[in-house]
Amino acid sequence: MSIFIGPALLLLLVTLELLVLKVLKKPIPWSEITLNLNSGQILLWLGRGLEVLGYYYLTTLISFQLTDYIGLFWVVLVALIFWDHQFYWLHNLHHRIPLLWYIHEVHHQGEHFNSSLGIRNSWFSSISSLPFFIPLALIGIPVEIFVLVSSIHYFVQFYNHNDVIKHPKWMEKFLITPSLHKVHHGVNVEYLNKNCGGTFSIWDRIYGTHQQELEHVPVELGLRKGFSTGSPILVNILPFLKSSRPNVKLNNDPLLNIASFLLYIQLLSFIAIQDRLAIVSGAVFVVFILLGTIIIGMAQERKRYAWSLWILNLAGSSIVMYYLGLFGFHAVKISVAATIGYTAIILLRNLNEQMKEYKRPI
Repeated sequence: MSIFIGPALLLLLVTLELLVLKVLKKPIPWSEITLNLNSGQILLWLGRGLEVLGYYYLTTLISFQLTDYIGLFWVVLVALIFWDHQFYWLHNLHHRIPLLWYIHEVHHQGEHFNSSLGIRNSWFSSISSLPFFIPLALIGIPVEIFVLVSSIHYFVQFYNHNDVIKHPKWMEKFLITPSLHKVHHGVNVEYLNKNCGGTFSIWDRIYGTHQQELEHVPVELGLRKGFSTGSPILVNILPFLKSSRPNVKLNNDPLLNIASFLLYIQLLSFIAIQDRLAIVSGAVFVVFILLGTIIIGMAQERKRYAWSLWILNLAGSSIVMYYLGLFGFHAVKISVAATIGYTAIILLRNLNEQMKEYKRPI
């Protein structure tokens, strides 16, 4: 259950930020927020599991166990600092080596700076990160400490994508703040490949990549050659291809885009019970969530058959989950019930709109 807390907290904070933006009457880029949440989180989660598993095997194969001679406090402190240093180079080289950039580009496709952007990453990001953490395995940082400190740092990085809370400039002397990280997302010449640090800003200062936000240079977000699609598959695969990129006008309807939050809740329910699932049950769960992400992308692109597929996927997943006994878990029942209720609201609204169109005088 403890691994459930982190992803659940991320979704809660994204929701709170949206409420603040609503109160402040600032525009909300619903379609982009949906893709941030819908960029393939279930595959990201599986990739993170492979990263942790790979790190565990590295510690059993190549560790010199140097941390066995110091106390737990010092092990955690060393891991916090060393992990962040390695992340700096991971991040820096993902901007400079083409193959690694094709992976990292997914995170930079967003054209709006908000907390949900902190969740958007490539399916392959965890796998490409593992080699950079081999030095931690070499010195003997245990896998439990690796998971702890990486979770702390990733949470800080998620927080640094918010555009609501401002911080004083003096904090930038030792920490990466939302302002510094917004600079990192800029495509302006002044900002390119700057502020690659994760939590501590000292690495950028040491290696010459530090850049503060300039008042006379507004940060331009996104890619130099941006594109628009609702498909999580294209978002993750197109960076590797030389094919033309689509420019689809996405549906910015708030009610439609709530579907991505419900699908994320289904992901949370999977995380909450994954250690108690058989292989078949877990695979079924993953497949239906993955299909849901693809279908939401179709709905964003206004595909006529998208909602039919959504209902079919929901009905199919409900029947199979019932047959496999997954409704014995409260998390599954709650997530499925919420999705069914939401689907009913969407269908009633669509029916109402069709009735209005039918009654409209010619």
